[in-house]
Amino acid sequence: MSGPAPTTAPEYWDKYRPALQEPPAARLFDWTGSDDDGPGAELLNSPATALDLGPAEGENAAYLACHGTKVTAVDFSSVQVDRARRFWSHVTELTFVHAEACAYLADGTGQFDAVYSTWGAVWFTDPDDLFPLVRQRLAPTGTFAFSHREPAAGQYGAQRMGGRWLDGREGELTVCRWQYSADQWSDILKRHGFGEVRAQVWPNREVGALGTLIVTARLQTP
Repeated sequence: MSGPAPTTAPEYWDKYRPALQEPPAARLFDWTGSDDDGPGAELLNSPATALDLGPAEGENAAYLACHGTKVTAVDFSSVQVDRARRFWSHVTELTFVHAEACAYLADGTGQFDAVYSTWGAVWFTDPDDLFPLVRQRLAPTGTFAFSHREPAAGQYGAQRMGGRWLDGREGELTVCRWQYSADQWSDILKRHGFGEVRAQVWPNREVGALGTLIVTARLQTP
């Protein structure tokens, strides 16, 4: 890619995925990123309203909006937000917002029946910062759900992310992803007031490749 290397996390995502010029298919809700036969939108329990944290191209948000859910999709990459708005301008009940996830959650008061992230902001935000804010904005009977790549053994917690702009040279921008095992996520979620935690690893169809960890939770009741 041309131009200088990014110096902030939003700039990284502005440059990391700018090439897609046509909207992806929105014919299913995809947690794994591999368009396989994994679970779908049923994990969100038919929400009337939903918040997508880190929608990228926006196909999951568009799928929900096309099936009766009023969706707000928040991304801190201006390039991705502009592109998603262009891709899905014809879809009613779908709004893309340019904002950082924690800032958006902290600035508002409205609640959502579902808050979800598919390989999105939950993977790239410290859960000790994010989860208390999600808890405030999730409706009492709502569902919090997220997915990310299955961690390799021993690679838990904040992990430096490699990529075309991140080659480990001194002074280069560092982007971290927070990833945990199913049991670790369960403990973290319970510590932040969530219960009914269910976590599963959906296997990759490619032999030997890492799968996708999918987590759902509800608010703990007194």
